[in-house]
Amino acid sequence: MSALTEPGTMTEEEMLASAESALADIDEIKRAVGEIIFGQETVVERTLVAVLAGGHTLLVGVPGLAKTLLVETLGAVLGLDARRIQFTPDLMPGDILGTEILEENEAGKRAFRFVAGPVFAQLLMADEINRASPRTQSALLQSMQEYHVTVAGQRYDLPQPFHVLATQNPLEQEGTYPLPEAQLDRFLMQVDIDYPDLDAERRIITDTTGISSARARSVVSAGRLMEIQELVRRMPVPDSVVDAILQLVRSARPGHGNDEIDRQVAWGPGPRASQALTLCARARALYDGRLAPSIDDVAALAEPVLQHRMALSFGARAEGTRIRDVIADLAKSLR
Repeated sequence: MSALTEPGTMTEEEMLASAESALADIDEIKRAVGEIIFGQETVVERTLVAVLAGGHTLLVGVPGLAKTLLVETLGAVLGLDARRIQFTPDLMPGDILGTEILEENEAGKRAFRFVAGPVFAQLLMADEINRASPRTQSALLQSMQEYHVTVAGQRYDLPQPFHVLATQNPLEQEGTYPLPEAQLDRFLMQVDIDYPDLDAERRIITDTTGISSARARSVVSAGRLMEIQELVRRMPVPDSVVDAILQLVRSARPGHGNDEIDRQVAWGPGPRASQALTLCARARALYDGRLAPSIDDVAALAEPVLQHRMALSFGARAEGTRIRDVIADLAKSLR
């Protein structure tokens, strides 16, 4: 059976040794995050999978569900330079990217100097990203896709690795600017955050309202994280998993012979969804202690990878159909 692999000079023994070391580091990362974040195992898993795959994540949830704390914790645990931008309607592109200022030196000569903005971070939290204007959103788009910014015609490369974890409130939509499809597609996954269960909320109350509270500890460095990300891209993908990804993504598009999808879906996911599923399936397998992804990984990741890359038809929305239900029905056929 052939498999999709990344070219390289690493031998099988070196691959196994690298994987064993990565598995140990990932286990320690999970423990360190679990000491701070309670009762959000699925959210933590999906967010870490996206980071291990080298992508960006859109976190959707009502206020107070530890979205900001999650980003701060990941920055500390992963050894990343983390920064936060609070998006508001009056935020300008220069507030994110940086700007040039005119300075005069001791000799009296004037010259422009670039002052980098908060986007020059390794882990950027874009808080309530849909509150910024489309112009400001598009300024972040180049950073997410190209990993550099252009100011006054000059290119400036961003630090590596570079990850954007953006948050969105699904309830309060007044004064917001919905993200365009082109920018949504740049997010590897959309992770929905629900309320914690009873035991988790009890622990939150008892552990966070005293005099002292736990602090996140550093586990790996940014360089080590990049090594693990490279390993993820080298992991083999069985042909059966590639076929499952293609089947799932293509079946979610209208006009491909499924009358129910034609009725429910206005537009479906493009090839970038297939790429995202492949990367995330590899990362989830490694996160779970396995050296190759399975079809179960594809089914488990179908919702967070596809839901922001699809749109329901007017008729489906009128009937109360949810996009996650459509995806769940498609994923059942993979098992």
